[in-house]
Amino acid sequence: MIMALPISRLHSLFPLLALFLAFSTFLASTEAYDPLDPNGNITIKWDIMSWTADGYVAVVTLYNFQQYRHIQTPGWSLQWKWAKKEVIWNMLGGQATEQGDCSRFKGNIPHCCKKDPTVVDLLPGTPYNQQIANCCKGGVLNSWVQDPATAVSSFQLTVGSAGTSNKTVRLPKNFTLKAPGPGYTCGPAKIVKPSKFKSPDKRRVTQALMTWNVTCTYSQFLAQKTPTCCVSLSSFYNDTIVSCPKCSCGCQSNLNAPQNCVEPNSPYLASVVNSASSSKNNLTPLVQCTGHMCPIRVHWHVKINYKEYWRVKITITNFNYVMNYTNWNLVVQHPNFDNLTQIFSFNYQSINPYGTINDTAILWGVKFYNDLLMQAGPLGNVQTELLFRKDQSDFTFDKGWAFPRRIYFNGDNCVMPPPEAYPFLPNKGSKQGVSVFTMLLLISLTLLSFHHSFA
Repeated sequence: MIMALPISRLHSLFPLLALFLAFSTFLASTEAYDPLDPNGNITIKWDIMSWTADGYVAVVTLYNFQQYRHIQTPGWSLQWKWAKKEVIWNMLGGQATEQGDCSRFKGNIPHCCKKDPTVVDLLPGTPYNQQIANCCKGGVLNSWVQDPATAVSSFQLTVGSAGTSNKTVRLPKNFTLKAPGPGYTCGPAKIVKPSKFKSPDKRRVTQALMTWNVTCTYSQFLAQKTPTCCVSLSSFYNDTIVSCPKCSCGCQSNLNAPQNCVEPNSPYLASVVNSASSSKNNLTPLVQCTGHMCPIRVHWHVKINYKEYWRVKITITNFNYVMNYTNWNLVVQHPNFDNLTQIFSFNYQSINPYGTINDTAILWGVKFYNDLLMQAGPLGNVQTELLFRKDQSDFTFDKGWAFPRRIYFNGDNCVMPPPEAYPFLPNKGSKQGVSVFTMLLLISLTLLSFHHSFA
């Protein structure tokens, strides 16, 4: 039997209900929040440059304001839904993937008539008369820290059957950014102050007729349900090698995908890899069969201890047979980055998400040397060493202090081993055990000698 609560009791529950709803809303809004890059996003700017007889000409620009997350091959794709019956007459620097039904047009046929067009970047080598500035990179967008010059991508489109003034034009809606898979959530288009442009001689400034922005944020959970990388650990002071946690990125016995890995010594390796590479769904990794089943493993080895310095070796290994990671990067959080003295064969830049706390760094390869992380195999790894100066106020090898707090590869958080599994520093207990053994041995020898003297 359901009992009715008195009105006074219901009123007392209202604050708790309101608090619960507010907390739920907060969780939903922070789903894409990244603590190491709290302001990172991809901003899409839509600038109307001129009006036409039935619409306008616009330049659409994607700015990757994320510090370390970038978009790799096969690149981004952008989709939206028109507010009215707009069409795309022509494009420069990009193209719609489908033309759609243009049967209502006689004579000139638009480039795209779909209600929800999907646009992609053009490939390098596109003829110059089809290009605009910052186009034609195959949809690849580098992170803002690695290379701000290549963190921008643009295309131009001529829109018809649209408004021809600021009051009659309608903003597109339902923006979707894929990079190249899911992961990004885009907000609604918002009208902002018109963009301004300086002439090459910087003596004249022009501006767009109308501008709106769309902000897209990333969520690793939306991008993939399983992690894409893991971390293993070792040290000079302990023989234990802590492997990646088992099934970090999946398990070999997964019944839903029995062919999700391949043994490195399999006689069918070449044919399986070729088949996977030629598949249309080339985003799905084909990994080497391991206990962790991750496409990427990052190994952190505490290598040497000097009087005033200590050294770490980092090895990144690619277990994915169908992926070359171009312009890869690694983000590492460790309290001693404030005292980093030297880094070998990698680029380095500090990231300070919280101002004065310098405990996070982005590492990436040297161009034309090791910025390409090859597919699984003998060449599928890159290495570096870091030399840290000791800060005697907090330096220690005890309790796992020398190991990273977290590691990201290409913007995705890697699975760390549990803290209790870290290689431990030989403690006083082990020294006491030796001293007790020595003491017992001395006592035994003394008693034996005493016995013989009276025999």
